[in-house]
Amino acid sequence: MVALTFPDGARRDYPNGITGLDIAKGISPSLAKRTVAMALDGVVVDLADAIEKDAKIEFVSREDPRALELIRHDTAHVLAEAVQALWPGTQVTIGPVIDNGFYYDFARNQPFTPEDLPVIEKKMKEIIARDKPFTKEIWSRDDAKKVFADKGENYKVELIDAIPEDQSLKIYKQGDWFDLCRGPHMTSTGKIGNAFKLMKIAGAYWRGDSNNPMLSRIYGTAFAKQEELDTYIKNMEEAEKRDHRKLGRDMDLFHFQEEGPGTVFWHANGWTIFQEIVAYMRRRLRGNYQEVNAPQMLDKSLWETSGHWGWFRENMFQATSAGDDTEDERVYAIKPMNCPGHIQIFKHGLKSYRDLPLRMAEFGIVHRYEPSGAMHGLLRVRAFTQDDAHIFCTEDQMAAECMAINDLILSTYADFGFTGDLTVKLSTRPEKRVGSDAAWDHAEGIMQNVLKKIEEQGEGRIKTAINPGEGAFYGPKFEYVLRDAIGRDWQCGTTQVDFNLPERFDAFYIAADGSKKPPVMIHRAICGSMERFLGVVLEHYAGHLPLWLAPRQAVVCTITSDADDYAAEVASLARKLGLRADADLKNEKINYKVREHSLMKVPALLVVGKKEAETRSVSIRRLGSDGQTVLPLDKALKALAAEALPPDLKRAQAAG
Repeated sequence: MVALTFPDGARRDYPNGITGLDIAKGISPSLAKRTVAMALDGVVVDLADAIEKDAKIEFVSREDPRALELIRHDTAHVLAEAVQALWPGTQVTIGPVIDNGFYYDFARNQPFTPEDLPVIEKKMKEIIARDKPFTKEIWSRDDAKKVFADKGENYKVELIDAIPEDQSLKIYKQGDWFDLCRGPHMTSTGKIGNAFKLMKIAGAYWRGDSNNPMLSRIYGTAFAKQEELDTYIKNMEEAEKRDHRKLGRDMDLFHFQEEGPGTVFWHANGWTIFQEIVAYMRRRLRGNYQEVNAPQMLDKSLWETSGHWGWFRENMFQATSAGDDTEDERVYAIKPMNCPGHIQIFKHGLKSYRDLPLRMAEFGIVHRYEPSGAMHGLLRVRAFTQDDAHIFCTEDQMAAECMAINDLILSTYADFGFTGDLTVKLSTRPEKRVGSDAAWDHAEGIMQNVLKKIEEQGEGRIKTAINPGEGAFYGPKFEYVLRDAIGRDWQCGTTQVDFNLPERFDAFYIAADGSKKPPVMIHRAICGSMERFLGVVLEHYAGHLPLWLAPRQAVVCTITSDADDYAAEVASLARKLGLRADADLKNEKINYKVREHSLMKVPALLVVGKKEAETRSVSIRRLGSDGQTVLPLDKALKALAAEALPPDLKRAQAAG
């Protein structure tokens, strides 16, 4: 017998080997009908699985959030069946569930086209309508390899060889079609429903290796309800409009090219935004942090001591001496992070407990290798600038420093317009790490207490969570996840507590009792990658940046050439007030000028003609508005200058 505990706390005995479906049927036919899977001790499994040990049991309906992954997994299988039905001879490879959907990779001589997707969707709906049950069988390796080899499914044969010997080989069938799969699945294809859509086609190397054949990948998504799919599609369309790469072209901000893969070519407009963000961060740090600058390239011995050479080497760019004739044959690493350099600065000169906390900040350019397929505009690059800082403090100071960082992060995000929900996640010790378990216990205990305070002070706006095993190799960390205007989450800021690196580098301070003690080292970033943060800000605002961040804050546009002199004067006066302003004196119609500068996302257009020149006024058109307001010149410029003041300076001004 097996003892099963139900969600209401009831405990019942059943024959060993009974299935979840039999139990559901025994409770009520309606329960069996609406149940698509079960969870045993919290793990979702097939409803038809035999239960052979005591467990907590839950029945998973199609509306249960846990069923969404099953819906998407099942849809991927139906996609594969549809493709093979339409194009016999196509090989199926792998089809996992991913964030927001699924994909399946296929091997075929002719790549798919966008016109194929509606045809595949139609066939998928036919398969779903048949409502064939998903059934699981356990096959021997030899039998499975023979069956797939006979079908010409060579990739499946390779996958079977890669499955560890101690794992059983599962085959899932849906009618006559079957696939190698770990599962679980719902009870039948009909449970999928029709709230799915195939999104796009891409190329993908087999197993992500460029030395392997190129496969055809079809991406899709699926939801439990049609309205959820409709909302997702609408958000995707909105996200496409907000794509920072498109905005980068429209606004002439930056570009990428093959000769510098993963590195940004900043244009004047983009560099202006970048420098505004850096200037803002510098002002926020003034008085509390010392800004330093560590070398871009350091001997590998430093990275061996830090542990990066062992844990992070595959992501580091290396360099050797300049030529064959040089006496210097050392191996260097182009820094992937700033921490070892900052420890060297800390060690330069004796430090006392009275010097702590010592906060070092650096807007340091770092380089990390990213596979070419992983790079994505500003959001994933190989060279980027961190608004990095390291705080050297005592253990007693650590919690207060983490809270001060938290306050700085939250106020910074609010200044950039991220005022919605925010999540702070505590990432705990990874499997591969340095330091003793006792040190990790101590660090995680302190950060758990800080996390509780963060949640309490957030008054409902801040959510907290635990990320097991996702900490840095040298210590636990907080990850700050902000939410943008269309509900997407972005992980940006981090706070990482480190008891290990100072000891590895023999860094110490003189304590009050005269002894030498290693400091606690807190690694922190607020924006994280400045490039990535800029991309997130662009997409959050859809390019309609607040006036203080806009690269060109105002353009004075003439209606006729009679107003050229006045327009030049207006632009000059605007610049004297600190505005980034230009005059557009081109011999073009005003509607053309308005369209051109609206595409460039210029926040304010000051339209002037003969009448405005005579009355010393301007007609203001704001980005995104069809209307216009006529104001006296002095009043208009003063209002714009006040609006263009960065939020931190506005607070300082208001405080007197």
